Amino acid sequence: MERRAVLRSTLAAGASIGIAGVAGPAWAAKPPPPPGPRNIAYKGWTSAADFGTGAHLGTATSGDALRITSAAGQFTYLGSSYDYASWTSPMVTTGFPATEAIASWTADTPGATWVQVELRGVTAAGNTSAWKIMGRWAADDASVQRTSVPGQTDGDGGIAIDTWTAAAGRELISWQARVTLYRPAGGSLTPVVRSLGAVASAVSGAGTATLPAVAQGITLNVPQYSQDIHAGQYPQYNGGGEAWCSPTSTSMVVAFWGTGPTPADYAWVNPSYADPWVDHAARHTYDLNYQGTGNWPFNTAYAGRFGLDGFVTRLRSLNEAEKFIAAGIPLVFSLSFSKNEIPGLSYSTNGHLLVLVGFSATGQPVLNDPAAATNAAVRKTVGRAAFEAAWLRTSGGVVYVIKQPGVALPPPPAQANW
Repeated sequence: MERRAVLRSTLAAGASIGIAGVAGPAWAAKPPPPPGPRNIAYKGWTSAADFGTGAHLGTATSGDALRITSAAGQFTYLGSSYDYASWTSPMVTTGFPATEAIASWTADTPGATWVQVELRGVTAAGNTSAWKIMGRWAADDASVQRTSVPGQTDGDGGIAIDTWTAAAGRELISWQARVTLYRPAGGSLTPVVRSLGAVASAVSGAGTATLPAVAQGITLNVPQYSQDIHAGQYPQYNGGGEAWCSPTSTSMVVAFWGTGPTPADYAWVNPSYADPWVDHAARHTYDLNYQGTGNWPFNTAYAGRFGLDGFVTRLRSLNEAEKFIAAGIPLVFSLSFSKNEIPGLSYSTNGHLLVLVGFSATGQPVLNDPAAATNAAVRKTVGRAAFEAAWLRTSGGVVYVIKQPGVALPPPPAQANW
């Protein structure tokens, strides 16, 4: 059963990976790192007051979102001309030398409009890096296909699909985000950017474990969708459903919040296919450069098209994840593992996404794992210690946070990672 690589720093973009029942790569079996600091800090902008702290170039806020008010210039992309305007955040101090950064956003892109998100930073060597493109994004693919951008490696590091990876000695001590809004030249439509943020991290240690406290016995009623029932469907989107762990997981959480694509939205899907909203999610998270549907911020941005809040961050432990479950917020986890490494998961994968929906009465994680033969088989309870160790070791604790705007996040820790 093939999975798609999500560990960008380990596997080349577009690599074919992970067969169930086949041992994973050598690093997957290594013991976890010793306890140590997990420095993680997230900063986001989601309101008119937030966007008021940055620099507008042809943009303004309306209804707590960024819009184009006047074209700052024109840009030609793939043979078409676009007006553009931009917003640039203030510089954000990390408080530690960050080895990685991941941007995420939510936006509406009517017609042929689209957005580009970039990061730059001041490095430990004291220089200000070049702007690096973290994604070109549109909700639909009729005019502009969403894509990560290759070929951005320099002395400060590079972009591995959706993750800034700093070169040794060029860790980020501060960073800055910029979003550029594009519309067809001379037109009046505008993208609407509702949120922008990034998480910076240095997570070489395993963190320090404590006993579960706040979510024992809580399981959220998240719908169960199998990716495997979509095997062979629409192979132009990452080979078909067998590799759609990320959009299937995102679809489960979007449906949990009572929203998602309408029948008109997925009318293009073969009517004989079950759960056509999963096919819709796969198409609309597909990254042209990566040739996959596992681009992390493209998935949270997909949730945003339905009015949901969404961002990518890292957590330090399952204890932090428990706070979200207690607040009624399921999380999408990114990880890899070897066969039988995690009690309750009997296959191997070099990159997988699944949904944490709760904890058993004894604190064991309860999952909606899309790697299942049927929807009914998606719900699984797994061993806590092994699951946490694999997640922290392989993705550094990456999660998608997706929720309704009116649902409060749990109080963040002192070093805020949400």
